[in-house]
Amino acid sequence: MTRAPPIPKRPPRRASPGELRDAIRDKALALGFDAVGFAPARLAPEARRQRLERLAAFVQQGFQGDMGWLADRAEARVDPETLWPGARTVVSVVMNYGPASDPRAVLADGERAAVSVYAQGRDYHEVMKTRLKALGRFIWDTYHHDLKVFVDTAPLMEKLAAQEAGHGWQGKHTNLVSRQFGSWLFLGELLLSVDVPVDEPERDHCGQCRACLDICPTKAFPAPYKLDARRCISYLTIEHEGPSDPDLRSALGNRIYGCDDCLAVCPWNKFAREARVSDFAPRAVLDAPRLAELARLDDVTFRTRFAGTAVKRIGRERFLRNVAYALGNSAAPATSLPAVKHLLVDASPLVRGAAVWALSRLAPTEVGSRRSTAEETDAIVQEEWTLALREGARR
Repeated sequence: MTRAPPIPKRPPRRASPGELRDAIRDKALALGFDAVGFAPARLAPEARRQRLERLAAFVQQGFQGDMGWLADRAEARVDPETLWPGARTVVSVVMNYGPASDPRAVLADGERAAVSVYAQGRDYHEVMKTRLKALGRFIWDTYHHDLKVFVDTAPLMEKLAAQEAGHGWQGKHTNLVSRQFGSWLFLGELLLSVDVPVDEPERDHCGQCRACLDICPTKAFPAPYKLDARRCISYLTIEHEGPSDPDLRSALGNRIYGCDDCLAVCPWNKFAREARVSDFAPRAVLDAPRLAELARLDDVTFRTRFAGTAVKRIGRERFLRNVAYALGNSAAPATSLPAVKHLLVDASPLVRGAAVWALSRLAPTEVGSRRSTAEETDAIVQEEWTLALREGARR
């Protein structure tokens, strides 16, 4: 919580550290969290040094791409106590968002869009935050302990906190893996101003498995436990603001928001279960929608259709850029080409540029005639036309 709530009307309830821990766990589970763990907020000097070195190496190699904020406040990012000097315990909570079926099935249908499982329902930030704030209010009203709530909104290494709290371990794909829920977990934290008994950290159970590394369409893992975000489809379709690297576009397939391949292939998903929170159920508009239909969305329709979802945050331009690349990969010119031609005259240069690439994939013989009639003034789109003409000449 960013500011102190009203002073409680009742005196604080007395509780031993163990009793406080049990009360917090019981309340969190009652609020709908699937698991609760506790970790120390204060890091040992060696652990702190190792985290700083790993983060520095990640940034120095440029693996963060456009996400420059990852280099900001490095000290706070690796150490909860630096983030908030009053922190003594990290209360780590998780919610399962496991899908009902393998999300990779839609990848075989080039005319439909693949949207990452986590983004198909209500925005998890809001779902988690509402429950975490309720948990914080319970702690404050009952025990008068100071606290702060975080849901992917502060420079806190959530996956490491979850591992320290015993929820799982960071797999070779750098995401959290749980023996109870597989790879499908949302994470949230509450920093508490008092010490309570902590859980044992979970150890790594990946063994010799390489499934997540080998399935990556863009080869975004230079080594186990290392991710080059610049090649990651989730980064390219969500965080990256400009045109995607031409060498990676065909590997995007029909993925228009995120990618679940490395999560879905994990063998530990044999223990996964379907999400029990209705907010995470797929909305019809995000459950394998038709690409040609998405290409027709104007700004108002985009914002209305995706209100309350994570998809809305990337905006229409990036969304339609992704749709255009997917149309180009569809291998279905009969249904995709009219949509691409519609995007060729979009008001956004980002969208037009992506549509040029899609045209060169679906109808390379039309690139020359289309370019001759296109009145294009944007330098980046002009370069896309040049690349498309050059590629067409090679065929």
